[in-house]
Amino acid sequence: LPFGDIGTTTVTESSTSFIGPLGSTIYHLRADAATVAALAGLDWTSRFRRVCLDPVRGVVVLVSPSPLHERLTRILDDIVDAAADALGRASTKSGSVRLRAAGEPPGAGMEPDCSFYVGERARAYEDAAAESEEAAQAFLERNGPDLVVEVEVTHADEGKIARYADLGVREFWRLRGKRGEKALRADFLALRRGARPRPLEASEVLPGLTPSDVCQAVEAVRRSPGLRKRLQAVARIVRRRQQRSIRLREERAPYGEPSADGEPAAAAAGAIPLEGLGTEDPW
Repeated sequence: LPFGDIGTTTVTESSTSFIGPLGSTIYHLRADAATVAALAGLDWTSRFRRVCLDPVRGVVVLVSPSPLHERLTRILDDIVDAAADALGRASTKSGSVRLRAAGEPPGAGMEPDCSFYVGERARAYEDAAAESEEAAQAFLERNGPDLVVEVEVTHADEGKIARYADLGVREFWRLRGKRGEKALRADFLALRRGARPRPLEASEVLPGLTPSDVCQAVEAVRRSPGLRKRLQAVARIVRRRQQRSIRLREERAPYGEPSADGEPAAAAAGAIPLEGLGTEDPW
């Protein structure tokens, strides 16, 4: 990469480049905070679809995503939207918007594959975005997204999860797969500033949804042409997860009798309406 001189700053560390597991081309550079801040003033997005310029960790990562990377990113966008809708929760995409702390230079920051606000913060973000671009950016700096998703994890991502936690992200999903292999694996982590990531058996942002559910949903969406069928495929997976949860709750409290929190078992388990979800099964 022709970094060379950037104003009064010279990049002396050579960059490394490699191919990610999904076929993306990735450039990785370590530099001091002043160098990263200087690089943030350049228009990297004209050459690279994903750009991370992190002055806190002294890292620059530039990514030219593969077609598979981009397809999985679009699929995960659909899955989170459909799952939130099936669970009756408001959601809004903040996409691959650059996430940075207050005071960091414009152009710097983390750029996830997907990011989302869910629930009340989704509505608050939409209100800020409707007000102005500056209000939306200020909201992002005060409130990290509820959920960040990365679909291609590499050794260049070391320290990235802790950085997301520092920025206020509540939950992190990473999708693991390799080009030419069908099998996928997902990991969910709960994040908190100053604490180690906590592995999750099921999402807390989208309650009850498991890593296995997400991998099933990826395959279902891949085979579902058209947005409506994709949404239906994901909704069926969420519905099945909810129904399994209801059965477990009913084993502890018979239907109609109060559960531990005082609600009828089915209501406490978060049953969702079946109308409009379709009857076809993608498997």
